[in-house]
Parts: sequence; structure tokens; C-alpha cells
Amino acid sequence: MVPNLNNKVALITGANRGIGKAISIALGKMGATIIGVSFASSHIDEINAFVKEHGLKGEGFLMDVSKTSSIEEAMEAIIKAYGAPDILINNAGITRDNLVLRMSDDEWEQVINTNLNSVFHLSKICIKSMIKKRWGRIVSIASVVGVIGNAGQANYSASKAAIIAFSKSLAQEVGSRNVTVNTIAPGFIETEMTKQLTTEQKDAHLMHIPMKRPGQPEDVANAVKFLVSEWADYITGQTIHVNGGMAMF
Repeated sequence: MVPNLNNKVALITGANRGIGKAISIALGKMGATIIGVSFASSHIDEINAFVKEHGLKGEGFLMDVSKTSSIEEAMEAIIKAYGAPDILINNAGITRDNLVLRMSDDEWEQVINTNLNSVFHLSKICIKSMIKKRWGRIVSIASVVGVIGNAGQANYSASKAAIIAFSKSLAQEVGSRNVTVNTIAPGFIETEMTKQLTTEQKDAHLMHIPMKRPGQPEDVANAVKFLVSEWADYITGQTIHVNGGMAMF
């Protein structure tokens, strides 16, 4: 029997496009009520549009995940409207690439606040109700560079590596309450972010991928579907690498 997420509320950050959008649609089709969040009103319109287009339950909410006050305000509204999330997908992320010698404090802090601190604040809020219900799923989107590093991305790599370590620690804290915490580390996935790369840069990435093609957002969404389903009830503190063999661990 194919697992379903009926009567579950799923909160997805950075839900308006790319991987976040693919995850939202995938979980919505499994029966979950989708709460997609992003920092711009235009993004919320995009979320509401695909929720309607695919006949899903839920809506978009404004939330700037880099600001604790915005997280708290949005979560209060979400819980009031839909109840506390049963599933949390930490997907929001930004890049501010630069060599360490040239990297500004602002470039470092923007990435850490958005990519890492948001995972801490949202997880802390959501696990309270998950523990009470003795059921919860947290999946955070890390990256292959959080494991192997990447020149010019010390801030991004550090944030993604920290997400993996944070998730392993949190998994040990809440496992006895039937709350699982896992990460997915995508490799080269075709998104709006990677479309900015030059042909030469894309070819350089493909040289290191045995499958000789980039991944799609749906490839990441499929891994999320597995981790939040009953099929993954006994899996926690793990990282699933979705990279076409780009790096084997």
C-alpha cells in the first residue's frame, strides 16, 4: 500500500520554486496540507497558484527565515490557522559566494542566518508539538558541498555541513518520541540557482557525475517523500545523497 499523509500538516520553507516547489507538490499529492513559506509577497502568490493548480490543500505564508521575529510571527499565524506542523522541510537557502580572503562579514552572516539559524529556530518550535503527539518528521536540505567543500563557498559549505551535524544531534534527542530527523544532500540539481552557471561551469560539474546529467528537483522530492512516509519509520539521523554518483560516501 502506498503511504499517504492524510491529516498531516507539512511546512516547507523556500517553497515557491525549484526544490521547494517540487517537494510541496509531492507531499500535497500524498494528502498533506501544504504550508509553503517565503519572504516575498510575489512568492506567496506563486505558492498559492500551484496549490490551486494541482488541487492541493493549504496555502502560502510570508516568512523571512533569516529573522527570528518573522519566524515567530508567521508560526503563530500558521498554528492558529492549521495547527502545528507534523512535517518540517527546511529547504530555504541562499548563496553569497566569495573567497574567504574577500568575504565580508555580511556575506558570511546572511548565509548562516538563512541556511542554518532558520533550521534551529523552526525545528525548536515544531518539535514541541511533535513530541507531544509522539510523531513528527523533520527533513533538512543540505548539499554535497557540506561534505566535500567547495572553493568560494566556505559560508555555504559551512552552513550545510552544520545542518547535517545539527540533524544528527537532534535525532538523538527526539528519537524516543517517534520524531525522525534526517537530511538530504543534493548534488548538481537543475534549479533557478544553477541556471545562472555558464555552459563551461555546467560541463565541469557534469564531468564529475557518473550519470552524466544533472538531477531534477523531483529527484530530491522523491527522497523527501520516502523519509516522511511510514516506509522510513526506523530511519533517523541519516543523510541521503542525491547526486548521480557525483561523490560516493
